[in-house]
Amino acid sequence: MSRFFSDKFSSLAPYVPGEQPKDMQYIKLNTNESPFPPPKSVVEAARVEAQKAQLYSDPECSLLVEKAAETFGVKKTQLLFTNGSDEILNFAFMAFCDPSTPAVFPDITYGFYKVFAALHGVPYREIPLKEDFSIDYRDYLGVNATVFIANPNAPTGMLLGVREIEEILKSNPDHVVVIDEAYVDFGGESCIPLTQKYDNLLVTQTFSKSRSLAGARLGVGIASENLIADLNVIKYSTNPYNVNRMTMAAGYASLCEAEHFSKTCAVIEKNREYTAKKLKEMGFEVLDSKTNFLFARNEKIGGEELYQKLKERGVLVRHFKAERIKDFNRVSIGTLRQMDIFLENVRQILLEIKQ
Repeated sequence: MSRFFSDKFSSLAPYVPGEQPKDMQYIKLNTNESPFPPPKSVVEAARVEAQKAQLYSDPECSLLVEKAAETFGVKKTQLLFTNGSDEILNFAFMAFCDPSTPAVFPDITYGFYKVFAALHGVPYREIPLKEDFSIDYRDYLGVNATVFIANPNAPTGMLLGVREIEEILKSNPDHVVVIDEAYVDFGGESCIPLTQKYDNLLVTQTFSKSRSLAGARLGVGIASENLIADLNVIKYSTNPYNVNRMTMAAGYASLCEAEHFSKTCAVIEKNREYTAKKLKEMGFEVLDSKTNFLFARNEKIGGEELYQKLKERGVLVRHFKAERIKDFNRVSIGTLRQMDIFLENVRQILLEIKQ
């Protein structure tokens, strides 16, 4: 760090994204990207809009908001689009947390929650997952704090029921509950309908996973009109043009391709179940996933060792060093061919260590 770096950030531990090595061609199963490119209509929409890149984008994302309101069944004033869902989460920490309003979230979850809390000087409490790595909704009842829950959770992939989330909402009427639905389209049930009933619910989603737009960076927040108004104060105080023209056009076009993305999600779910079955046959414990990834461990080999051996063979998965999950690896679901290559390499590694 330079001698000019502010002391208030000197101890900040930034979020570590999945590695993007360029030393060879990998089977890339480490960052939960879609294995399928966006349809031609989405690519063409972005290309056409790029020809007007000399002009600022619409800060209100008007056409996109109109289409999304129709898609999600909410009012236009209940939507806010951002530069990826990370931005809407960052806005939520800024708008709904402070020294007197701490944050709470699971101890094993999306790593950015802890980073955002530290970035904004927000006190926080991590609530341990149950022994089976599921979230116990009762731990969040009446916590007197802003609640952040990834549902399905990451990196475990496990889902909390909508009824249980509603109990959390009812028990925390004076605090915001943020439900991060980055992976909900792979077998989960969305809490968006609850935004019509509870004024303290913020649902966030991303176009990165199920809509194949990870590189375009588009996220959305859905909430009561008043919560969205609060978040807009933060947006217009930081970056009014946070969604560029090309991404906005791609996002609109992707919402017009609902049937296409429904089919690709179904393929990913099928490949997930296939991979989980094969891993279990090889002696892996595989957590019940409703995402586009699996979280698995095998008592015959440590998580880091398996990760390293797969990487040497050109297959990337994600390993986390936290003590409780260090024996696990997170495996993104790709095409069937990619999953077969992954599985065959795992088989070879297990045979080698057995000898």
